[in-house]
Order: sequence, then C-alpha cells, then structure tokens
Amino acid sequence: MTLASPKHPTFDPRFTLWSLRVGRSAIDRLGVFAAEDIPAGRKVIEYTGERIDQREAVKRFNRVWQSRRRNKRFCLFHVNNRTVIDGAVGGSGAELINHGCDPNLRTRRIRGRIFYFSRRPIREGEELTVDYRFSKKAVRVPCHCGSPLCRGTINRK
Repeated sequence: MTLASPKHPTFDPRFTLWSLRVGRSAIDRLGVFAAEDIPAGRKVIEYTGERIDQREAVKRFNRVWQSRRRNKRFCLFHVNNRTVIDGAVGGSGAELINHGCDPNLRTRRIRGRIFYFSRRPIREGEELTVDYRFSKKAVRVPCHCGSPLCRGTINRK
C-alpha cells in the first residue's frame, strides 16, 4: 500500500487485480471495501510486509499491545512456525482488512506467501472481511463484526 496522502491510502496493483478502497468501518476504525463487484473464488489481494522471525514478532506484538490505548494496530500474520509477515511495514493494504465471523474472504498460503480469495461474490461497496482465527489459548479479543453468526471473539472457539 502506498500513501497518496495520510488520509487516502491506495493499493499497489502488483498485489491486487481488483479496485479496492479504504474507508471508515463499522467493525474497527478503517476497513477495506470493494470498489467493484468481485466474483467468488478469485484472488483478491496478497498480504505483504516485512518478513520477520518469531522472536521479533513477539517483541513487536508486545510493544503494540502495551500501547494499544493509543489506537495502534498490530498487523502480524504467521506464515509458518518460523516466519511472520508484519503488514505494518511495507504492507499491501491487506493488513487493513477487518475480522469477520462470517467472512467474505478466505486465506490461502501458497509457497510461503499469503493470499486472500473471495469465498462468495462480493458486491461493490461491501467491506472485505476475513476470519483472523486467533488461537483459543491467546488473550481473548472481543469481536465487533456485527454478523448474525458472530461468536463474540476473534479467537477460535
């Protein structure tokens, strides 16, 4: 994602073939919205950022978690047992996609890369969501997705 200005992020076309926009979200501050209809089963965006090891990921998570009162977000995606992608550093914009308990995107790991694919047709103007599937052993994080299927937490049950 590149910043055209602080209020108007844009998406790098190398990471998505679809027109997307960032806007205010009812789920959590900012979200990503489809700027055109997206058919089911299509690659929507690649999750990119700085690749770091688990030790560095824990340090960054702790730093952000401790300063959470200042509205900071953490954008860490575990690729495997060794590698984490920090979308806050050089991210494609996928790091702004919010959690949903009944998401319209699914995650696929392909050769060490992370992609979001559409689970169903997505209408223009619809917010993109993905199930974060935080571990049930992790700190419980409340969910605000508003779905009738909401489980109340972004953690797995």
